[in-house]
Amino acid sequence: MKIKDMLKLKSPFVRKEIDGNYIVTDEIEEGYDWVFEDETVMAIEKLHGTNVSIQITDGIITGIWNRTERIPFFNKGKSHIVKGILNSFDKKYMEFLGDGQHFGELIGPKVNGNPYNLEENVWIPFETYGQNHLKYKCWGKYPKTFDSISEWFKELMPLYALRTNGKDEVCPFVEGIVFTHPDGRMAKLRRDMFDWYEGRRHNGGNKK
Repeated sequence: MKIKDMLKLKSPFVRKEIDGNYIVTDEIEEGYDWVFEDETVMAIEKLHGTNVSIQITDGIITGIWNRTERIPFFNKGKSHIVKGILNSFDKKYMEFLGDGQHFGELIGPKVNGNPYNLEENVWIPFETYGQNHLKYKCWGKYPKTFDSISEWFKELMPLYALRTNGKDEVCPFVEGIVFTHPDGRMAKLRRDMFDWYEGRRHNGGNKK
C-alpha cells in the first residue's frame, strides 16, 4: 500500500525576499491564474496545525500518518495524534469519508502552541469538514486583485474558532487560506506572507 505525503503548497503570488522577509508581490505565479479566474475554486481557512492523514479500508481506519511517518495506535510520544483522530470521530467530523487516504490538519494543545485555545487535540479532515464548514463564501464577491485580497486578509474571520468557541469567546487567530480546485489543484496564502503583517512570521520568514 503506497501512502502519499501532502503536497507542498505554493502561494499563487510570486514571493520575494524584501528587507529580510520572504513576502508576496502583486505578480501571479506562473500556472496559478486558476486561483483568480475559475469560479469553482473554493477558499478554505488554513488551519495552523500538523498534517495527518488516515487510511480507510473497508470502512475501517487501518493506518495513521504524520506526513510519511506511520503512527502506531500505541505510541507514547505521539499519542496526542491518535487521540485527535478519536476526538474527530466522536465529533462526527469523519462522516462520509470512504475508503482511501484522507488528509487533514491536527490542531490542539500539543501542536504549534495551540493558537485555537483548544482543550483537546482534534483532527480536521480537509475534504469533508474543511470544505463544508471552513469555506469563505465571500470569495469571488469582490475584485480579485492583489490590493483587494491584501485588504481582505487583514480582516479574515476565524471560521473554525467561531464554530467551536462561539462569537462571544472567539479566538482571533486565523493563519490564512487554502485555495482548492475541483480537479485537485491547491494553493495557499498566509497572512504572514504580506508586507503589512507585524507578528512572528512562519518559520522566521524564510522561504517556506
